[in-house]
Amino acid sequence: MDGASPLYDRLIQHEALERASFHTPGHKGRFFSPDLLRVDYTELPDTDALYEASDVIFRTEQRAAELFGAGRSLISAGGCSLAIQAMLRLASMRGGRILCARNAHRSAVNAMALLGIDPVWLMPDGGNGYTGRISPENVRAAFEACPGITACYITSPSYYGELCDIGAISGICHEYGALLLVDNAHGSHLAFLRENRHPLALGADMTACSLHKTLPVLTGGALLNIAGNIPAQEAKQAMALFGSTSPSYIIMSSIDLCVTYMNGMGREDYRRCEDTVAGLRMIADKRGIPRPGGECDPLRLTLNTAAVGLTGQAQQEYFEGCGIDCEFCDGENAVLIVTPFNTDGDIERVRRAILDMPISAPVTGRHEGFVLPEKKMTLREAVLSPSEEVSILCAAGRTAADTACPCPPGVPLIMPGEEISPETAELMHDKGIERIRTVKC
Repeated sequence: MDGASPLYDRLIQHEALERASFHTPGHKGRFFSPDLLRVDYTELPDTDALYEASDVIFRTEQRAAELFGAGRSLISAGGCSLAIQAMLRLASMRGGRILCARNAHRSAVNAMALLGIDPVWLMPDGGNGYTGRISPENVRAAFEACPGITACYITSPSYYGELCDIGAISGICHEYGALLLVDNAHGSHLAFLRENRHPLALGADMTACSLHKTLPVLTGGALLNIAGNIPAQEAKQAMALFGSTSPSYIIMSSIDLCVTYMNGMGREDYRRCEDTVAGLRMIADKRGIPRPGGECDPLRLTLNTAAVGLTGQAQQEYFEGCGIDCEFCDGENAVLIVTPFNTDGDIERVRRAILDMPISAPVTGRHEGFVLPEKKMTLREAVLSPSEEVSILCAAGRTAADTACPCPPGVPLIMPGEEISPETAELMHDKGIERIRTVKC
């Protein structure tokens, strides 16, 4: 393989397929000039430093805070994972216990393990093949059942676009003197639509926003947004605890350029995109292709193809055959991220894919509920214990050392520190999970 650069070459090969991008990043390769590579610098006397920001980086953070209506916004060049880690660190400094939605991202689970946070799990309601939502009623019940909770951590929107009732949940949290933390990784754009549905505007205290997923920002660009009533003096220190000491100036510059765009024509562009997605949804509705119920992200297009008989590997192959790269295909639902940087040609491919989709008898998936497994040790103990990978067929009775989830956006069937029952092992096997890391006996 003399002269071969396997990763780079594969990316170039994928680009040559000329598929329409309906996945992250939100810029779709169409926002930035190649000249951005010229600013791949480091901390210099005139370029400021991320964790001691006092000049141009600080000014960019101030501009971002004004844009999102935050008291303070902190740049992350380490993705939303770094913003989540810092957010949990700030919450942990208050002591007490933290409520946590069971559909938390792996980065949150790992951060809680490293910080010694022992979460009280909240189960989403009414998934029916999607992730589901954390209900205000369940949040209130958890506060009443578990005194001493100081923060509640939820994910909204879900990967499928489902939105929680942030206004009601934030009111309950504040009634009990607790913070509301929101993993808003897929919802940065919610602040710029006709109705501002951003969690910060609805009462959240801190949000981790993965700008690159839906806004024109390079992969890895994110913000930790902190409400005006939350002291932010220790936030930079919290980020530095987890973040690289060599943050990318290209990524940080892309955030700066995005703020300028959103302060200009960006809002109008994203609001037009709302109409585009609404039109695609209408076509899907007429063809009998369902989507999640309840309030959802106006820019997330989720198509339940199983309801019209298109499932499994055939689902992904169908969209690829239409020249479309989806964000995610789980065998039942196709998830597409639409932004203003998708061209008219891109949108036409999706329109034709919906219109030409073969319609047959619905395939009903198995969406069994499950009982929370028995906890044998804390997250931290399980993650840091010696572990080994075993076949799921031999895992019953053992303690998990890792998270096991049927698909990345779903609700994990097992968390570190929980005992794998025979029923859970069988369910994981049915979902295609063949091996799992467990604590050594």
